[in-house]
Amino acid sequence: MAEQPHGMKAETGTVELHHEPAAFGITAPGFVAIAMLIVLGIILYKRVPAMIGKMLDAKIESIRQQLDQATALRVEAEAELAAAKARNASSAADAAAIVEHAEAEAKALLKKAEADAKELTQRRAKMAEDKISAAERTAIAEVRARAADAATAAAAAIIAEKHGAEADKALVDTTIAGLGRLN
Repeated sequence: MAEQPHGMKAETGTVELHHEPAAFGITAPGFVAIAMLIVLGIILYKRVPAMIGKMLDAKIESIRQQLDQATALRVEAEAELAAAKARNASSAADAAAIVEHAEAEAKALLKKAEADAKELTQRRAKMAEDKISAAERTAIAEVRARAADAATAAAAAIIAEKHGAEADKALVDTTIAGLGRLN
């Protein structure tokens, strides 16, 4: 024996021969092939490919119906979206009209409030002038009353000082004589 490089030894041995069982001269792989052919024959005899085709056709038809329904739903959704956009635009226009109307009302109320305030100021000024006039009249009446009281007191003092019983007698006699002539 020759040595292998690097100190390795070659192994030698015998090959075992196995005997494969066989029936009617057919081995296990042959039986598997025959079984496969029989299964394929049964499948073809029972028309399984046609049934599978029918099942696939039914599934395809079901998917087509679902696609048609989805398309119809999409069209309906697009119509609803368009209607919603139209309502939204209408609502926006309505909101703008409401805001414009509110602004106009606010301006009208402001003008009315200004006019009312001006009128109220004029009425209060008139009332103040009336109060001042009344106070002036009252003051003048008081001054006249005091002046009359003062004049009366002064006249009484002068009369009391200048007139005596003699002067009063002549005055009373003249007044009495004047009374008889009036009738």
